[in-house]
Amino acid sequence: LKIGAFTFGGGYAMLPLIQREIVEKRKWITNDDILEVVAIAESTPGPIAVNSATFVGYRTGGFSGALLATLGVVLPSFAVILAISFVLREFESLKAVQYAFSGIRAGVLALVLKALWSMYKQSPKNAVSYALMAIAFVLVAFLGADVLPVIIGCAAVGLIVTLYAGRKKG
Repeated sequence: LKIGAFTFGGGYAMLPLIQREIVEKRKWITNDDILEVVAIAESTPGPIAVNSATFVGYRTGGFSGALLATLGVVLPSFAVILAISFVLREFESLKAVQYAFSGIRAGVLALVLKALWSMYKQSPKNAVSYALMAIAFVLVAFLGADVLPVIIGCAAVGLIVTLYAGRKKG
């Protein structure tokens, strides 16, 4: 509820706050688990923050934990959007409101970059990982590829490379 109420910018902006709250502060899951949470949350339909909250809630409190965590992350945004929708139409032309939203966008960008840096530090560092990252980025950012097939393709390549490396060692 606290993260849902005080984070602007969506799921990627929430990830560093989720990590700090559930890994560092409360120690409900580990840093390795957070990568799994992100992978699962990205590969399932729906917003990443909702999926992450649901997964962590289920992991720590079963079905009721998942339900409460999901409601906690969704309700503040719903209430704020509902309230803003009534007010924004009246004040959207004011320069102060436009400047405030510009500032919020800058803050959201900083949170997204922090999430990216945090995931990078915890990810495997090898040629295949770097190549997959670059290819996925180019496909999605510049060629307009649909994200889902890119994620599935990256997962398939990662699985094949891991199986091949395990077979080679064994």
